[in-house]
Amino acid sequence: MRIAVPNKGSLSEPAVAMLREAGYRVRRDAKELVVADPDNGVEFFYLRPRDIAVYVGTGQVDAGVTGRDLLLDSDSPASEMMSLGFGRSTFRFAARPGSLTTVGDLAGHRIATSYAGLVRHHLAEHGVEAEVVRLDGAVETAITLGVADVIADVVETGTTLRNQGLEVFGEPILNSEAVLIKDPTSTETAAISVLHRRLTGVTTAREYVMLDYDCPIHLVERASALTPGLESPTVSPLRDKTWCAVRAMVPRARTNAIMDELYEVGARAILVTEITACRL
Repeated sequence: MRIAVPNKGSLSEPAVAMLREAGYRVRRDAKELVVADPDNGVEFFYLRPRDIAVYVGTGQVDAGVTGRDLLLDSDSPASEMMSLGFGRSTFRFAARPGSLTTVGDLAGHRIATSYAGLVRHHLAEHGVEAEVVRLDGAVETAITLGVADVIADVVETGTTLRNQGLEVFGEPILNSEAVLIKDPTSTETAAISVLHRRLTGVTTAREYVMLDYDCPIHLVERASALTPGLESPTVSPLRDKTWCAVRAMVPRARTNAIMDELYEVGARAILVTEITACRL
């Protein structure tokens, strides 16, 4: 199986780290463009992020990691299999303060962007006709230089836009992040299914921790309501028959809040353990 991986940019290192955690052999040197992993029957190709959707869509590689924004901008037939939980960004319109407020106001204006395909699709969905000016980068200066009236770009903090005297308006065009993609015309092989399960295991392990605690038997229902787990918590008897041990996966982001709530209920010996991998 051939898998495309970003060779540089903000998606590259997180993608390599995730594949490593999933048990695959990845490159150790940024100059490596092809890495074979015979133990897993996989060959990794490190390509430009913007090209990955094209290679996957034409069947030259079986799957790939890229941004949702790059996938939609490419017009590739490749389809999204799963989100990977990193590389999140918001794609929005920006203009001079007070000049425009909605997508409908864009009619007849010039819009500068590095994602011309994505913007054209968005305008078409809203029935708006406007001129799209494609630029390779640094679109923030397009209005100052008179190339466009509006820009469409990735917005993080908005500081760069404010420095250019611009502000965002309207609803986000797209909320993007890194995704795993495949060619929808090809039959899903066992190797792709394994890749999907492994990456799902990594994303789950990053989002959850294992919580163990001791709880009085008469309070176990109240405690379990705070830690329902995925199917249900594991409850085991202790030597002291009035107590039991409970184990469950809980969302990482709420770990400390749940520990506080359990303590208030009456649970004790509350321990948190990292999950390095899982299959659900």
